[in-house]
Amino acid sequence: MSSKIRPESTLASRHRALGSNLEDWNGVGTPWNYTADTCKEHDAIRESAGVFDVVGLKKVWVRGPDAMAVVDHLNTRDMSKIVVNQSVYGLILNEEGKITDDAIISNMGNDEYLVIHGTGNGMEMIENSAKGKNATVELDDSIQSLALQGPKSLEVLDAHTPFDLASLKYFHLTHTTLFGFDVMISRTGYSGERGYEIYSDRDNMPEMWDKIMAAGVVPCSFDCLDKVRVEAALLFYPYDMHEEISPWEVQMDWAMSRTKGDFRGRDAVFALEGKNKIELVGLVFDHDEILEDGDLYIDGKKVGVVNSPVFSHRMHGSIALGHVTPGNEAIGTKLEVRGTVNTTAVIHSLAFYDPEKKASRD
Repeated sequence: MSSKIRPESTLASRHRALGSNLEDWNGVGTPWNYTADTCKEHDAIRESAGVFDVVGLKKVWVRGPDAMAVVDHLNTRDMSKIVVNQSVYGLILNEEGKITDDAIISNMGNDEYLVIHGTGNGMEMIENSAKGKNATVELDDSIQSLALQGPKSLEVLDAHTPFDLASLKYFHLTHTTLFGFDVMISRTGYSGERGYEIYSDRDNMPEMWDKIMAAGVVPCSFDCLDKVRVEAALLFYPYDMHEEISPWEVQMDWAMSRTKGDFRGRDAVFALEGKNKIELVGLVFDHDEILEDGDLYIDGKKVGVVNSPVFSHRMHGSIALGHVTPGNEAIGTKLEVRGTVNTTAVIHSLAFYDPEKKASRD
C-alpha cells in the first residue's frame, strides 16, 4: 500500500500556470517555486494570507476497537488525553529511540484516527503498531489538503463557512462546509502564523483553489514554506531530524510523554536522555545569499553541519538550522563555514521569528 505511485495533485495545472515545474516531494509533484517573487509570498504569510498545496502529506486512517492503542504505541504523545476533534503533534521513533518520522494525529471519534505524516517511515511504523490488534490501516489519497496561513487567514475563511471559525481552538478541527464544499478544517499549520489546514475530496480542490485565489490569497511555493518554517524553527524530516537523532538532540523534550504506557522505542529513548551527541542551533551567516551547504568549524576542528539554509529578507540575512557538537551551542558562538561558499556564522537563539510562538496560537 505505501509503495504505490501516488496520484498527481488535482491542482497541477494551476501550479504550472503559475510557472512551477512540479518537482517530486513524497511521491507527488510539488510546486517548489513559481515565477513570482518568493519574497512576496513570504510577505503574504507574515502580513496577510497565503496558501500552500500540501497534497504530498500522507493521510492514513486507523480504524477499529484498538485504533487508539495503535496510535498510542506509534508516537511519543499520550493519545488517551486527545479528545474527539483534537489533534496532536508527535514523533515516531524506531526501536533505538531515534526519530523515524513525525506526524499530526487527530481523534476523529468512533474509534477512528487520522495520521498525517511526511517523508519518513510513518506508514511502515503504523502497520507494525497495528499487527495483532483489532484495527485497520488505510492510506487515503482521495483527500487533498491546503494550508491557508497568515494573520488574515481567519478573516478570509470565516466569510465563506457557516461555522464560527474564530471559536476553533489551536490543534482542534471541525467538519463543516467551505465555499459550499464539505471540508474538515484544522487549526494547524507549518508557518509560525495563525493558520488553517483544509481537507476535502480531491475533486473539490480546483474550484476551491480558484475561490481562495478570488478572495485575494497569495499562492505560495515550497521555497516560501522553507523560509517561514526555518524562521519559526519548525523542523523538517529528514533535514533537521532523522534516524540517527534522538528527540533530546533537537529540543523535542516537550513532545515526550513520561507518564503514558509503552510506545515504540520508549526504554531506548529515555536511556538516551542527557547523552546528546549533537545540539540543534540557529545560524546567522555573514553572507548575502542562501547557502547551499556547509560544515561548521571552530579553531580548525569540525563541530557541526548546516541543515536547512534559507535567505530571509524579513530577517535581513542568510539563516539556517544546524547541528553542532555539545559545548559549542552557546548563543553568540562564532563559527567558520566551509562548503560551496566559505564564510562565517554566529549561533542565534531559536526561533528567529516569534520565539514565544504567539502568532500561531493567538
